[in-house]
Amino acid sequence: MKILAIETSCDETACAVVEDGHAVLADQVATQIDIHRKYGGVVPELASRNHIVDAVPVIEAALAEAGLGFADLDAIAVTRGPGLVGALLVGLQVAKSIAWAHDKPLIPVNHLSGHLHAVYLHRPADPRPPAISFPHLALAVSGGHTALYRVEGPGGPVRLVANTRDDAAGEAFDKVARLMGLGYPGGPTVERLAKGGEPRAHTFPLPRFKDGNPLDFSFSGLKTAVLTVLERRREAGLAVPEGPELADLLASFQQAAVDQLTDRVVRAAHEHSVTDVVLAGGVACNRCLRETLATALESRGRHLRVPPPRWCTDNAAMIAAAAFPLVGDRHHHAAFDRRLNAVGTWPLFETA
Repeated sequence: MKILAIETSCDETACAVVEDGHAVLADQVATQIDIHRKYGGVVPELASRNHIVDAVPVIEAALAEAGLGFADLDAIAVTRGPGLVGALLVGLQVAKSIAWAHDKPLIPVNHLSGHLHAVYLHRPADPRPPAISFPHLALAVSGGHTALYRVEGPGGPVRLVANTRDDAAGEAFDKVARLMGLGYPGGPTVERLAKGGEPRAHTFPLPRFKDGNPLDFSFSGLKTAVLTVLERRREAGLAVPEGPELADLLASFQQAAVDQLTDRVVRAAHEHSVTDVVLAGGVACNRCLRETLATALESRGRHLRVPPPRWCTDNAAMIAAAAFPLVGDRHHHAAFDRRLNAVGTWPLFETA
């Protein structure tokens, strides 16, 4: 079964063709990073306008890469939410038009479900990734989300285990980069400049909660701790750190964020008695996180499963993978006789 998927939840216009939920026949992404960099973050109106410009060329490029036409497709998938509503609407309208014009089933997909399914993807010439046991835990960590889920089976159901109480991890990386004038996006820059730094040069303790879920995440305090270091330097007449001092501060911040994610995931894996843990989302590209979490889990007889970096960041192949288990159930098909709107906040553990 060949599914064409469209993803426009934020600032990437993406289209992919995936066969049987795992074999990526085409994978095209038009990025807007250079457009938004000057503003220090994504400007929703600009994102929407550029999706309109890029959508058709990206779809045409994906079909050309796969060597297919619309008649060769079995279904159309599209991100319905969560994300920027204006950006989502562009993808939805394009997907609805294609599905209606070519009489194909239309499958609306949760963006976070896409991230959790990216671990199954591979190119046809490459080996298929190892099978993942059920139930398993999945950590979705990005600029907009940091949440831990228990996945019961293919296509769900999914239960929320822990969530962030304030900033997402990727958001904290972006904010810390902004505090130091390092530009946008912050995650890759922080990781690059932290290389060679001493990760224990600054002490940033793990947040602990006396109320609610002790496995929840919190990154606002970590960002504030970095700001405090910078303010104390200014009070002492010192400039923003550079060179080795900058590397030490960023390495300490990065390690504190990674330690918190690792601490929660390892404890949750023990509590839920799972063998496999999936790491997904843009922050899953971070090498320190991948290595630290993998080592901690392996030492306890558990396994970390991570997609290649290409499919950790926003892409349409993961949307096609998430749509595949839903195609056979008409309950998940969008009906053209009723409105299908974007959902800016669509929790993964709720049904459409």
